[in-house]
Amino acid sequence: MGISRDSKHKRRATGGRMPVHRKKRAFEKGRPISMTKLTTQSTTITEKRRIRPVRVRGGHLKFRALRLCEGNFSWGSENITRKTKILDVKYNATNNELVRTKTLVKNSIVEIDSTPFREWYKLHYGIDLGLKKDRTVLGNKEKSRHVQKRVKRTKAQALEKNIEEQFVSQRILACITSRPGQSGRADGYILEGKELEFYIRKLQSKKK
Repeated sequence: MGISRDSKHKRRATGGRMPVHRKKRAFEKGRPISMTKLTTQSTTITEKRRIRPVRVRGGHLKFRALRLCEGNFSWGSENITRKTKILDVKYNATNNELVRTKTLVKNSIVEIDSTPFREWYKLHYGIDLGLKKDRTVLGNKEKSRHVQKRVKRTKAQALEKNIEEQFVSQRILACITSRPGQSGRADGYILEGKELEFYIRKLQSKKK
């Protein structure tokens, strides 16, 4: 007899037992949690991702991610999405044990590799965010019309100080919005604004 999520075996609100008039159904069974782990960079290519298909009600499939190392993350203010490596799990509001064991769940705060976003920013604005000084890479040469557009964009561009600092360290804080145990993916978005400030404060207070 497995774990069942039905209410037929429960008592009534008055305390009486319910007469069970049918057999157990497969859609009522409770499956074990996936506890998706973040794989380290040292593991082999085949071991970096481990996803198992699970047949569910209606003949549909869920994808149970057991190990993941990357995901698609969007940068909301710049309206772009890039696939990048997940480097570390930094914070979880529900349980610190999930941070210690590097478990990926929805709403986990993780550190991701900034390289794909830095490369896009350099191409789009002509500014290398990985450098502390002299970030402009366009130089003083004659500029084509395409490059002139980039220069124009650069003048109007303003970036948050907290995000700039993260680009220098090449690690950006992001939030996972997908459910790795259900969809087999760890996708999310880069933290910005008040939300980023909140989690920076949380991480600093944790260090103390």
